[in-house]
Amino acid sequence: MNDQPHQSSSLTIQAGLASELHQHNRQLDDSAWIEVVQHMDSIYADLVHYQVELEEKNSALEDAQLFIQSVISSISDILIVCNINGEIQQVNHALEEVIGTTAEELSGKPISSLFSKKHLGLIAEFPEHIRSGSLIDCQIELISSDQKEIPMAINCCARFDHENRLSGMVVTGRPLGELRKAYSALHQAHEKLKTVNLQLIQSEKMASLGRLVAGVAHELNNPISFLYANMYALKNYQQKFKTYIDAVHANTSHDQLQKLRSQLGIDAMMDDINPLVEGSVEGAERISEIVQNLRKFTTPQEREKQSFNLIPVIKRAISWVLKAAKTNPEVIHNYPTEFYITNNEGYVHQILINLIQNAIDAMDHKDQPQLIITVNKDNNFAQLHIQDNGPGIKQQNLVKVFDPFFTTRAVGSGTGLGLYISYGLATEQCQGDLTVSNHKQGGAEFILSLPLEIDK
Repeated sequence: MNDQPHQSSSLTIQAGLASELHQHNRQLDDSAWIEVVQHMDSIYADLVHYQVELEEKNSALEDAQLFIQSVISSISDILIVCNINGEIQQVNHALEEVIGTTAEELSGKPISSLFSKKHLGLIAEFPEHIRSGSLIDCQIELISSDQKEIPMAINCCARFDHENRLSGMVVTGRPLGELRKAYSALHQAHEKLKTVNLQLIQSEKMASLGRLVAGVAHELNNPISFLYANMYALKNYQQKFKTYIDAVHANTSHDQLQKLRSQLGIDAMMDDINPLVEGSVEGAERISEIVQNLRKFTTPQEREKQSFNLIPVIKRAISWVLKAAKTNPEVIHNYPTEFYITNNEGYVHQILINLIQNAIDAMDHKDQPQLIITVNKDNNFAQLHIQDNGPGIKQQNLVKVFDPFFTTRAVGSGTGLGLYISYGLATEQCQGDLTVSNHKQGGAEFILSLPLEIDK
């Protein structure tokens, strides 16, 4: 009887333990399931993220493919992509149109099947060429589907894979007919431009000559007037000599001849003839020189380079401009009596006239205008500095003074071509340079650099 309560108590305890164990086990099971579910959720979220990323990359790849295809299709030049064995992998629409064969029909065929058989040796060397460098501007004939030869100018370059390994080649080309047509158009445009440029130079020469007419006329007037006076004196002497010679042939007595000789002034005329003739010759030579200088200035210079003394050319340019100018500046010379260069005298003369005229125009309203011309040697160049004491050139205009039709003068007072033409003559025909700046002492300074000897 005493054991029953004890036994009953023990069973109750065991039952409670079992219940606790069961509850604990259930908690463990729930925790495990929760962990599994959470892990699965994490994996699913990663899968969804990877799926979205993959779809975005696929979309970007499709866009890139479409972009590349659209670019390839829009290229007007032919394009052929081959593998390292020379088998065609892809061509563009331009090639299909040129040879009349589709890309599907060409895929996998050797590239040599597209070209004339006479070029098989050259095509076989393509892989070797692209290993050592690009093949540029090779002339070759394509064969169309109807077996017609189509001249092409092609380029060939290497193609590399993502590991930078040589994987093939890319051939591009253009029909030579188009190139020849483009070259012909370019050549015609260039010739037309050269003609227009010569016309501009010639027009500017005539415009300059128009401004210098008074100075040139004065240069001609002096020797012509001197020559006219001498010829008038010689004509008068001719009549007196004729009178005396007629008397000699008429057997006039010696005394009468002596008297007539004294009356006519034969001895004085004899002493005067030599200076008159020499003066007349000098005047004629001066006229001839002026005419030659005018020809050098006004006619296109097609003659070969020539050696000449630069100083007389400078003096002549100054003289012509000043005699026709309203402004009469003080001219300061800083140059030797001789400075020989080998160049084109006519072009140099034109440049100097334009620069001197420009300097004098800049000093139009100056009270004490000064023109300073300096010549020196700098290595293998002669440098001519033409400086005025005018207002100078505005900073924003310094870079534009050699532009065509640029001028700061009033409308109708200038074409704006003088400095433009001068710059072209200096840099191209005379192989030198022309620069401009504002001098620190005031006014503008142009520096004409001329090689001591041009190449041609």
